[in-house]
Amino acid sequence: MTTTALRASAPASEGRPEGTPVHATLILTIICVSYLMVILDNSIVFTGLPQIRSDMGFSETGLSWITNAYVLVFGGLLLLGARAGDLFGHRRVFLFSLVVFSLTSLLVGAAQTQWWLIGARAIQGISAAVLAPSALSLLTRSFAEGRARNRAMAAYSAVAGLGAAFGLVVGGLVADLISWRAGFFLNVPVGVVMMVLALRFLPGTERRQGRFDIAGAVLATLGSTALVLGIVEAADFGWTAVLTLVPLVAGVVMLGLFVQVERRAAQPLVPLRLFASRERSGAYLARMLYMGAMMGFFFTAQFVQSVYHWTPLQAGLAFLPMTLVNFVFAVQVPRLLERVARPPVLLTGVVLTTLGMAWLSRLDLQPPYLTGVALPMVLIGAGQGLTLAPRTPGPDRAWSTPCTRSAAH
Repeated sequence: MTTTALRASAPASEGRPEGTPVHATLILTIICVSYLMVILDNSIVFTGLPQIRSDMGFSETGLSWITNAYVLVFGGLLLLGARAGDLFGHRRVFLFSLVVFSLTSLLVGAAQTQWWLIGARAIQGISAAVLAPSALSLLTRSFAEGRARNRAMAAYSAVAGLGAAFGLVVGGLVADLISWRAGFFLNVPVGVVMMVLALRFLPGTERRQGRFDIAGAVLATLGSTALVLGIVEAADFGWTAVLTLVPLVAGVVMLGLFVQVERRAAQPLVPLRLFASRERSGAYLARMLYMGAMMGFFFTAQFVQSVYHWTPLQAGLAFLPMTLVNFVFAVQVPRLLERVARPPVLLTGVVLTTLGMAWLSRLDLQPPYLTGVALPMVLIGAGQGLTLAPRTPGPDRAWSTPCTRSAAH
């Protein structure tokens, strides 16, 4: 990745001071490490959940909201976060979100009550929803279209899979040796370093004219939250209980209203014409289903602690087979995609992941670790390594996401 290629992709009109040296590897590191913080904070908590339940007296249902509060707000506000970058400048928004994310990580680690912990996780999800699309936009503006950008996108995509798996290992390590809180405190110094480097090296971006689709963001967030609440309540009260049906119906109604709002909005968060393309719609659906399946997989960390009675450190190390295999495959994907079309690579990864998940679903109360957990993880790690880069669209492709093209829409 040459300096010339970088300058071609970040013209002076976008706000980069003329004459400022551009360091490709450093820019990619800043973006990927910052995104890694977002991914880690989603997975690092899983190996610490038994310890959190013991320390703070959570019920099984309440414990699930430590994860749900983060994921739901993050998913619901992701498109609004992308729009904020367009309107205020991606570099400025990126820096602001880093500050908020670091501060809320400190709040999560210092939490003394259940509501404090869940509330801090929700605010953390808001900052993550702004940081992630801004990081992606900065990446596409910093690397020239072609091989340089493709390799940068592959590295960015690999961070998602590696971060999720590595977070389980780190979470188990710090929970066992120090406390579950230590993983969140770690974000603070890392965030400060990233802020300093970002101020020095990230290229500036222009601000665009436009407005927020507040109604769409609120309906998307509340609708998805209501659906998950209904599913969580079903575990305690059954699918026919009033406490289950009311949030489920409310969620469906709000998501239906969301579609109507997006149809009429002058500048919608999700332009519905995006779904006219079968390839694009299929990519979105595949990504949603794949990541949804992986969320269930992460609770394997609780399984090995509950059934094997392993410590958080042992539970984290149990995920090393997946982490190592994921890394090996992920680093080979850029070269593989230069020789083979994306669909075969993506299909192979999905098949391997499906086989691993099916194998893991056969767990009983006394499974041997090697054949019951480790070998399925090897398949899942290989599948993740192969699928995450092909499923992460770039702005130069037909199935670009709203996050990278929101200004154009």
